[in-house]
Amino acid sequence: MRHRGRHRRRRRGTALRAVLAGTALALTAAATMISASQAEVAENPGALKPLTAPSDTARLRLQEHLVPARDLKRLAASMGRPVGVSAVLASADRSLRRAADCTADDRESLPVSPPAGRAYCWDRADAADTSWRPHSVTTSADAADDGVRGTHRVILTGWTRAAAGGPGRELARVAFVDADDPARPVYRWVLLVVPVDGGRDYRGLSSAMSGMVWYQDKLLVTTRTGSSEALYVYDLDRIQRTTADAPAIGRVPGGWSADGYRYVMPAVGSYRFADGRCTASGPPCPATLSLDSGTAPDSLVAAERTAPGGDRSARLWRYAFDGDPARRGLLATDSAGRADAVEAYRTRVSGISGVLSHRRPGAGSPSWYVGRASGTGDGHGGLWRQDSAHARAARCGADSSRHCWAESSGSLSYSARTDEVWSLSDRMLFAVPLTALDRSLR
Repeated sequence: MRHRGRHRRRRRGTALRAVLAGTALALTAAATMISASQAEVAENPGALKPLTAPSDTARLRLQEHLVPARDLKRLAASMGRPVGVSAVLASADRSLRRAADCTADDRESLPVSPPAGRAYCWDRADAADTSWRPHSVTTSADAADDGVRGTHRVILTGWTRAAAGGPGRELARVAFVDADDPARPVYRWVLLVVPVDGGRDYRGLSSAMSGMVWYQDKLLVTTRTGSSEALYVYDLDRIQRTTADAPAIGRVPGGWSADGYRYVMPAVGSYRFADGRCTASGPPCPATLSLDSGTAPDSLVAAERTAPGGDRSARLWRYAFDGDPARRGLLATDSAGRADAVEAYRTRVSGISGVLSHRRPGAGSPSWYVGRASGTGDGHGGLWRQDSAHARAARCGADSSRHCWAESSGSLSYSARTDEVWSLSDRMLFAVPLTALDRSLR
């Protein structure tokens, strides 16, 4: 009997272990489902939240500061007559390479879904210099309805060099790309500078340029985190030739130098936050910019810089451009020179690297396309389309990841003429058809 009882105890123990194992599997499956659900909630930023309270919108107010005309005239009188975009393009000394001629590592940085319609990597001399990184893009489609500047189709890309000594000691340059021949785009560098000493000298723009917009004859660029300036303004008709080839930037014995660059573009103004330096609890540090030509008047769109993978929500907002012909390319301001945001939202997207506002045919309001960096700041990021009701992003790979956009992606620029969205990775310049982008977002 003891023998039979021992077998019964064994059977009961086996049954109990089976029940416990089944319970554990069920709990594990439930936990997996909860974890996946929580991950989906954390990954999906949801709908945009409108910001209408005066306490929120007042922090977005800018104060315009224009460089005195006499300072610009003094600089031009010393350096020589300013030149325009055509002169820079005519002296192009670099070539972009088509995707087929780029390395596998270069192409790996392109979006997974949707794929790029066309893509280019940089001249080998520039690709080899890793101290400079591209972050921003705008095109002549932003500047004019026909997409042409003079007789050229042009792409501008903004690069930043991190300098020893930390923030505030960077340099910023712009590649002026002649895109008339899509099979062989060529480009020339222009260094961005700021007039000082009443136009008797200039210094380099010591800022990380993460966003820029070319509107009419002006180029508006973002400034560094923690600065009271939100934007610097440049005039595309006020590009100056340097006269000396020296490592210095500014006036040197025998002329004007720009660390070896042939052209400089001096700032003609800036916009500063009325509430002081940008902070997490005050005015938003701008991360990126784009143009929305579907509003009336046209508007400058901006997104706030936040840490990739963080849980702090970011602000999206827009300013109207001025319709006065005497203020071409400048923001609309009141009699005191103040520019107020005309629309603002909060988004749960963190680490924003690109933003675009565009009204799709038949839509009652614009959609906001928001590019995000990966949670670690490198690798492929994501691109969300948000409005006041939904958020959509592409899925890719065996795990249906949302990380389908470019690697270390930059700003966004829409060309209505070709229906393309231009952007860049840390290695390549590329364009994606907007229709393909919309189809991928689900």
